[in-house]
Amino acid sequence: MTAPRRSPLFSRLWHGADYNYEQWLDYPEVLAEDFRLMRLAGCTAMSVGIFSWAVLEPVDGEYTFEWLDGLMDELDRNGIKAILATPSAAHPAWLSKQSPEVLRVDREGRRMPHRHRQNFCWTAPVFREKITAINTRLADRYKDHPALLLWHVSNEYPSTPCYCTTCLEGFRSWLKARYGDLDKLNHAWWATFWSHRFTDWEEIEPVDPSSNGMMLDWKRYNSDQALDFFLHEAAPLRRIAPDIPVTTNFMASDVGLDYWKFAEHVDLVSWDSYPEWHVGDDVQTAIKTAFFHDMHRGYKDGQPFYLIESSPSQTNWQPLSRLKRPGLLNLACAQALAHGAMGVNYFQWRQSRGGEEKFHGAVVGHRGGEGARVFKDVVEVGEMLAGLADLAAARTPARVALVYDYENEWALNLAYLPRKAFKEYQGVCIEHYANFWRMGIPIDLISGRGGLGGYALVLAPMLHLVAPETAARLAEFVRSGGTLVTTFLTGWVGESDLVHLGGYPAPLGEMLGTDMVEFDTFGAGQGVSIEPAPGNSLGLTETATAGRYAELLAPTSAEPLAVYGGEFYRGVPAVTANRYGAGTAYHLGAYTDEAFLAHFYHRLSTRLALEIGPVHDLPDGVTTRVREIDGKRYLFAMNFKSNSQTIHLEEGTWSPIAGGEPVGVVTLEGFGIKVFTNGSS
Repeated sequence: MTAPRRSPLFSRLWHGADYNYEQWLDYPEVLAEDFRLMRLAGCTAMSVGIFSWAVLEPVDGEYTFEWLDGLMDELDRNGIKAILATPSAAHPAWLSKQSPEVLRVDREGRRMPHRHRQNFCWTAPVFREKITAINTRLADRYKDHPALLLWHVSNEYPSTPCYCTTCLEGFRSWLKARYGDLDKLNHAWWATFWSHRFTDWEEIEPVDPSSNGMMLDWKRYNSDQALDFFLHEAAPLRRIAPDIPVTTNFMASDVGLDYWKFAEHVDLVSWDSYPEWHVGDDVQTAIKTAFFHDMHRGYKDGQPFYLIESSPSQTNWQPLSRLKRPGLLNLACAQALAHGAMGVNYFQWRQSRGGEEKFHGAVVGHRGGEGARVFKDVVEVGEMLAGLADLAAARTPARVALVYDYENEWALNLAYLPRKAFKEYQGVCIEHYANFWRMGIPIDLISGRGGLGGYALVLAPMLHLVAPETAARLAEFVRSGGTLVTTFLTGWVGESDLVHLGGYPAPLGEMLGTDMVEFDTFGAGQGVSIEPAPGNSLGLTETATAGRYAELLAPTSAEPLAVYGGEFYRGVPAVTANRYGAGTAYHLGAYTDEAFLAHFYHRLSTRLALEIGPVHDLPDGVTTRVREIDGKRYLFAMNFKSNSQTIHLEEGTWSPIAGGEPVGVVTLEGFGIKVFTNGSS
């Protein structure tokens, strides 16, 4: 889907926050002050109504929309758009008391009490009826309101499973549709193991972690259930207000939902980003945050995303959340823009007086006022966004992609491997991604089911679970001239989590040109050296230390690029390259130190003549990113170190966005950001 043509969604960069207006209805002086401060902060879009069900429908069937009418009208009078939410994320207590079946059941069969939020059962008919009723009224009432910009469906859908009778029956029906009969299911789950064969569908209860196949399917089912509920919830909005685009706020990748599937059904991807700045190494935090920004840009093939939640100061739910240093908020928001954002919003506008999030940061703190440092920082962000209006629809061209596969991540997490202490699929993907961030080379994140056309290089770290269509797609990519990099733990199981007979990486073996004979694992302080093979075709010269995992490779057609330098497998290949059709497939059989990985990717990027960004030899902690629209390019230069650093731009190419002659030498202050443009080409 694409955003409806009538929508002004990509006409500008948006700026705002979650606004819990309903919490302050008894404080008219606070509400009046809020709108004055919003104008000062350059707010253009506010998320409203997210947790307002108990105020919108205080008694079953009795609706009170008057306060929301006033909010929508006031937003419009102030030239601010509304991102209007549906309220399913926190239903009222009267609904739980009246219909307890709306509450989830845990794996022990206990009905959960009414508490916290997102505590409802996906399949409860009465809950679906009630959310349809209130969403229908919202759509009918506000579909033509001039303030309405975007539907915000629910809030942060979880993957928390429910074990009620309806959900378990739904799982069994899902399995019947997937496998057809019990014989196929028993084979797919290898259920003869520990005598776990099923003779009746009613025997299946997804509570046994020893059955990896069953638990993987349970995760798939729960993700599908969340998506099904979203589609149900969004249906009246789409039917009644088809010209208003729809989103729901995603989170980081470990929430347990397959966002690649979700993204097919939203008009705009939005997400909530809460990096832990100043807790560890800020450069590593920046890399991880950039990784997730690029992931959310990738969900809809490069379409800009909305950073719909972020903290202007601190959170109150992380183990440790420090104050953002001067300049950091502007840098963090610019980083989102550089990686594809078309808007930046915060949680929250005004700090609550009570409840769990009363000490969560906000644009307006408990002391209030425009003189606060955080408020001034937000004003600065608003000014930056206002000066970059045409960036909203700009794209981020990339010739490198990294495959991130949710089902693969779930399968790895479920697997009992000889090294249980380290799987960390996400962490390894970020380590590979980091090398391109440090070189200033743009990179897309893509699905294992996604297209590979247009990329010169594709990375597929730890692709443990490889479905047949994924294997075929990767092989065709290399055969047609592409370059692929795989790593240890690749190609061990198929889509039902059954190990490939005849060794691994079976589905990719011909393309990689190597078999894996054995694999070793290491604990803390253990490892084995890796040495470059003499005269290797990639020109590797650096030695390395392999830790955690080491595959012993037996090339069938691949060239050894590096070999182990110790243990009983001294001289056995650790890194290989294989010509396959018109392309090349590289396999990193060991988990290596950061320096070797950087050396490998620098050599490979040079070999492929990848654009090393507009700035070469970037200082540590500095990176660049380019977005372009209609031939006009914007260059973001970002410094994630606290000290000032200098970079050298291409002479005569880049001018400051505020105007002036092209610059060459640029000094970035600590936590500094500068944006340049090349004009129109």
